Amino acid sequence: MTTVSIIIPTLNEEQCLPSILDRLMQLNPSAHEIIVVDGKSHDRTCNVAQHYPVIFKTVSTARRSLQMNEGAKIASADLICFLHADTLVPTNLVAIIQDTLADQEIALGGFISLMKGNSISWLTTSLNFIKTYLAPLLYRPDRFFRNHLRLLFGDQAMFCRRADFLQCGGFNDKLPIMEEADLCLKMNQIGKVKQISQTVVSSDRRLNHWGPWKAHFIWFSICALWALRVSPTWLKKFYTEIR
Repeated sequence: MTTVSIIIPTLNEEQCLPSILDRLMQLNPSAHEIIVVDGKSHDRTCNVAQHYPVIFKTVSTARRSLQMNEGAKIASADLICFLHADTLVPTNLVAIIQDTLADQEIALGGFISLMKGNSISWLTTSLNFIKTYLAPLLYRPDRFFRNHLRLLFGDQAMFCRRADFLQCGGFNDKLPIMEEADLCLKMNQIGKVKQISQTVVSSDRRLNHWGPWKAHFIWFSICALWALRVSPTWLKKFYTEIR
């Protein structure tokens, strides 16, 4: 049976980390290992992680792409799942990943992300679902139809075979934003990218901070400008940290 390593990049996540680690302790079957890669948090993230049976690593640069690459390097399982610290997964996560990647034609998978604060934001959830298909359809229609390209994002708990991830070079750790979409393009050269019909629940804290109109405008503008090959470093200016 294949094994699964879960990799969580963190930066000042003392509020969210206990909930996600508590949930990961309940997985059935359990993960082979949980790796938390921290970008030098200034809060109690490190202390929180040390209360759980996880592998904890600190890197000098707080950049999600770099942190996830570092986690993949030290992972020892066959399959890897990249998980944001504010995303809750189903307790059968490992079985879902194993079953999905048993299909050798699938190189990369991700969940449907339900955006939730006090309640589920169905508008944002629906737009995120549509974006997975609409973005590649407009950006790379040839690969959308021929190669089954989909664009997945971090709140969708992306997963793949570790060997495939390393083969394609992993995340571009120079990218401060849109690293997941870039990975989809690279992994699609190996096989299909699939959004599966299972859900995870992600925090809508950025939506609450910006407000719905501003948040949706920024998200779709960044995707559109990235498709036009605008520098991700420039785009990052509009996607500031909110913690």
